[in-house]
Amino acid sequence: MSGDAEVAYPLFHKREGGSIPTSPLQFEIYEISFQRAKQLNRQWHSRLPKFGGTAKVSYGALFDGVFYAIAMWSNPVARMLPQQTWLELKRMAIASDAPKNTASRMIKIMEILLKAKYPEIIKLISYQDTEVHKGTIYKASGWEIGRYSEGGEWSRPSRWAPKVQSDAPKIRWEKDIR
Repeated sequence: MSGDAEVAYPLFHKREGGSIPTSPLQFEIYEISFQRAKQLNRQWHSRLPKFGGTAKVSYGALFDGVFYAIAMWSNPVARMLPQQTWLELKRMAIASDAPKNTASRMIKIMEILLKAKYPEIIKLISYQDTEVHKGTIYKASGWEIGRYSEGGEWSRPSRWAPKVQSDAPKIRWEKDIR
């Protein structure tokens, strides 16, 4: 399967009703280029618009030729975590006019796509910054809390993140996919 090939699933409900999606069921979710994902992340991500490094795979949610959400996945940033069998959701950014439940719907579809694309991957992880998020998308998607940190420095200074991103407590969410 090519990287830009659209994946067809009978999970999408095509409905008439205008140019703005009214349900996340209307999205076509498929692999997109890393450059496109970075561009859209810059437009939509409220806290971390810049993305340094690379992504292993990126996905977009499209409706009527317009993107409404993106996600970028990579090997875990924490070097002590399994690098060959875990994937980390590094960024997920959603347009302000996307319908309610877009994030949890997209996560569910990406789980299916990742499981098919990477048979060696057994666990998905993502980090929640408790200062600005409640973890609702992970709870709604059946993820579990894997680790809770009391807070402290979240990143080292670099050209992409010149300051600490957040001192707030963090939650690592996990989902076994095998």
